[in-house]
Amino acid sequence: MMATGRGSRLNMHQFGPGELATNEWLAAGLELPDLDQVRQYRLSRVRESLRKFDYAGILLYDPVNVRYATDSTNMQVWLLHNASRYVFVPAEGPVVLWEFDHCDFLSDHTTIIDEIRPCVPWLYFCAGDRIPEHARRWADEIADLVIRHGGGNMRLAIDHCNHEGVAALQQHGVDIHNGEEVMELAREIKSPEEIKAIQCAIHACEQGIAVMRQHMQPGITEQRLWAHLHAENIARGGEWIETRLLVSGPRCNPWYQECSSRVIENGDLVAFDTDLVGCYGYCVDTSRTWLCGERAPSADQRDIYSRAYEQIVRNIELLKPGISYRDLTHKAFRYDPEEFRHYSCLYHGVGLCDEAPFIYFPEAWESFGYDGVLAPGMVICVESYLGRKSGGAGVKLEEQVLITETGHQVLTCYPFEERILG
Repeated sequence: MMATGRGSRLNMHQFGPGELATNEWLAAGLELPDLDQVRQYRLSRVRESLRKFDYAGILLYDPVNVRYATDSTNMQVWLLHNASRYVFVPAEGPVVLWEFDHCDFLSDHTTIIDEIRPCVPWLYFCAGDRIPEHARRWADEIADLVIRHGGGNMRLAIDHCNHEGVAALQQHGVDIHNGEEVMELAREIKSPEEIKAIQCAIHACEQGIAVMRQHMQPGITEQRLWAHLHAENIARGGEWIETRLLVSGPRCNPWYQECSSRVIENGDLVAFDTDLVGCYGYCVDTSRTWLCGERAPSADQRDIYSRAYEQIVRNIELLKPGISYRDLTHKAFRYDPEEFRHYSCLYHGVGLCDEAPFIYFPEAWESFGYDGVLAPGMVICVESYLGRKSGGAGVKLEEQVLITETGHQVLTCYPFEERILG
């Protein structure tokens, strides 16, 4: 049954991001999203994807997928590694959420969920040596819904499930399929109201970046500087940051060091990647590299930064509806891999988190690449990391770009480092 009443007035989604963020958005001329339209659109996208694959429904555990389908959340990061909350979305029929520990009231803000039941957790943390017993109980409920609402179709997609659950469902005659593909394809195209939410999230993130920049002085540690972005994200209704990718000085090359207690020095480059789940649950994935202090940039810093900037600019220009992933891989501008370290991909999708597609470098295409076509409504991150293999400066830059009917629109606005570009 659904929870109602006082809980809906106290739900964080009912309160919204708060005056700090909304006042900044209004001052910037941004429109607030219609969240009811966002919810209905996203549910329709899931069901459209289910019908495309001829699945009776999908069972979702990943909190990001649950958020996409229902706009209902509960301790998102904790539930990423504790399988204690899940939802069944049929191609036709009621949406059923199994909620953690009597938390029914957390979904009072959304009309998407038709029924809430207590979860049946069968991860070892909760079930111990009774996993097979609890998995059978869990499967009994899931299979009953597939039978009742599948119209004879026993094909069920699941995004994440251990083998005990798969076996228990198969004993009921349920045919299990990969739900990750269903959800990645559903999440691919953003509605106009979703774009409004993304623009608000980006603006809030960039306000946080500006605060971080104000605190970037010689003598501050990487950790303390990075903490300012966390604080400003939370203050504006954001949710969490997925990585700790802020580095300085010699730690900028190679990439993928995470922030440390190192003290940032005058003349250091400071590079970061936000990887931030912000307002309305949308990811803001942008990167910048700064020069700390009053010291003039070195020739090496200027050279690497200008090269990375050129890569970003030239690869954005390729973005348009109809271009294939293969063409992006093989037409994108890049530097000699024998001389330079590069990022793990050229482009990737983004929405509630990093999403498909993942556009590989040419040398990885035959082993890992997959094809597809950019379409209006997709949001793509354009990546550049550059550092010489022989050592020296390293620079990380990244822009978030909307694919439009006629080309593209860069959504991220935070300026590049003119002091280095000259």
